[in-house]
Amino acid sequence: MGVPVVAVVGAGPYGLAVAAHLRARGVPVRVLGVPMESWRERMPPGMFLKSTPAASTIAAPRPGHTFADFRRDRGEAAVDDRYAIPVEEFVRYGEWFQRRCVPEVERAQVAEVGRDAGGLRVRLADGTAFGAGAVVLASGFPPYAWVPPVLRELHARGLVSHSSAFGDPAAFAGRRVAVVGAGQSALEGAALLREAGADPVVIVRRPQVPFGTPPPDGAARPAPARLRSPVSALGPGWPLLAISRGPAAFRLLPDRTRAHLVRTVLGPAGAWWLRGRFEGRVPVLAGRELTGAEAVDGGVRLRLAGAAEPVEAEHVLAATGYRVDVARLELLDPALRRALRTHGGAPRLSAGFESSVPGLYFAGLAAADTFGPVMRFVCGTGFAARRLSRTLTRRN
Repeated sequence: MGVPVVAVVGAGPYGLAVAAHLRARGVPVRVLGVPMESWRERMPPGMFLKSTPAASTIAAPRPGHTFADFRRDRGEAAVDDRYAIPVEEFVRYGEWFQRRCVPEVERAQVAEVGRDAGGLRVRLADGTAFGAGAVVLASGFPPYAWVPPVLRELHARGLVSHSSAFGDPAAFAGRRVAVVGAGQSALEGAALLREAGADPVVIVRRPQVPFGTPPPDGAARPAPARLRSPVSALGPGWPLLAISRGPAAFRLLPDRTRAHLVRTVLGPAGAWWLRGRFEGRVPVLAGRELTGAEAVDGGVRLRLAGAAEPVEAEHVLAATGYRVDVARLELLDPALRRALRTHGGAPRLSAGFESSVPGLYFAGLAAADTFGPVMRFVCGTGFAARRLSRTLTRRN
């Protein structure tokens, strides 16, 4: 009888990193999904990553697979952390990583993960099924896109799009689009809409639109400044250094503390390089909370607290983020979902990323409640892949 296979569901940065580390340890693995599919299909053309090049490397079990290595392999010049990575380039990097580190990805859609007498069972969209000794869900952010209740009816009618499925901004040329949100997706989405010939207006609850600051030049900073505010993958400062380097310790914090940090660390803000494309170019209704929405001829009407007049638009972009809730994860059969212990909708995970269902593991965004905000970023692939591969090697 052979060693049980590990099924990795998802071929984005987390799925690829975990699979690469498992392969390096000799663990039989089946990787299911289209490499970088969400990044290619769901991100708008012309988008740039908010994370720096140093924080955008997919973790590999051996040297030679960083974002810098990818550029070098293609004969492109080295870049520093003030280089904004185009999403198209990041997709090419992910595909390059996959070809080198995880060549056997199966471009198959998983229909359901369930249990039978022998353990976990994976059923594919074509009807075939197989048993797995363990399943790692690394399916990314799409299942957790969150639309505020006030917009859900209009979302169902196609008048509202979540930023995770907005498509090409050029499709809205000449149209009025209300953008709800204050984070990078909202602000960059509005800038892209304006540059594509649309007429966007941004609605934010905050009194002003926040932007980040340029990454510090570590080599040029004097030692006292580096000591006061060390640089980490998530940004400068001791708190971000602790968050980025201490996911194992983060898990030991009380539930309320973890939830607060996940919600507030690196909250909504635009990238520093976006400010010049946004300020003075895109109108903003700041300090306004959306209280109502209805369909009208030609579009939607939005009511805002504190505003005498409603806002009318032909479409709404809900750049309202993600909320992990495994109850919405239709990939899992209902019995499996009910068996999961959760906190605020997120799965409770062991130190090895295992859920309360034996053999079922979560990586990426779904693991942020346990291991911290670093799991929302590509730079978190290192900790997740190393810890998961060690755990699953011992299990096998």
